[in-house]
Amino acid sequence: MTGTTRSSEGLDLRRRRLLFRTWHRGMREMDLIMGEDELAELERLIEVPDRDLLAWITGEEAVPPELDGALFRDLRDFHMRRGREEERT
Repeated sequence: MTGTTRSSEGLDLRRRRLLFRTWHRGMREMDLIMGEDELAELERLIEVPDRDLLAWITGEEAVPPELDGALFRDLRDFHMRRGREEERT
């Protein structure tokens, strides 16, 4: 891998599909750092429209219980920490 180019050569179909989807959603290479449980949750979250996902992450709307998993909570917590850091600067 160099720069912003990544080959899907050697990846199974599931990881190739996630690589393609995350690349286009701005979540590059997340599929490579996750275990099977996280991959399953990422597959569910990647189907959610951006506006809904953002509303859940920002707390504007309640997260459906079936999507409120560890990966989603990590994304939400990252957003909250980042917001607090920006407020301090």
